[in-house]
Amino acid sequence: MMLEPLPKKRVAAVIGLSWLSMIGTDFLLHGGLMARFYIEPGGFLLPPEQAFNLIPLGYLSFLLLACLLVWLMRLLKLSGARQGLLFGLKLGAFVWGALVLGLLSITSADPYLLAGWFVGQTAELGIAGAFAGSAFSGTKLGRLFGAVILLIIACAVITIILQSTGLAPAIKRV
Repeated sequence: MMLEPLPKKRVAAVIGLSWLSMIGTDFLLHGGLMARFYIEPGGFLLPPEQAFNLIPLGYLSFLLLACLLVWLMRLLKLSGARQGLLFGLKLGAFVWGALVLGLLSITSADPYLLAGWFVGQTAELGIAGAFAGSAFSGTKLGRLFGAVILLIIACAVITIILQSTGLAPAIKRV
């Protein structure tokens, strides 16, 4: 069965909005909820300052996942926020579950850190899937981009509050 053609610009925009939703959620996850894991000394993680400088590489990895998510959703003809959310959660659970199990088997990584990665990154792909599914069901891209911007702002504000109140440590660049 053939897929109905979508303009390449629309597919690229769906990838972009999915990716941005992942970045916003990731900021809250790692800058706020899991920040304590990144300031602890240990051999598994890079020092915080070095890791901070490499954040763009991590975000590029999310772009690859957003491309995979959108490609698979198009292939499977999934649309709607609910279908996208559920598919993103399933994809996230498989991808991050496999990564976490692999890391548990060969690294000294803290199991709680890995559990946080599993839950958080799975949620990120679920949120990205919900946005992609909404786009594929015909929701206007401008409206979806507005929602993603609000998500990013909300995640940033919550992270700032967590860091300002001491509930999450802030990494100070020297």
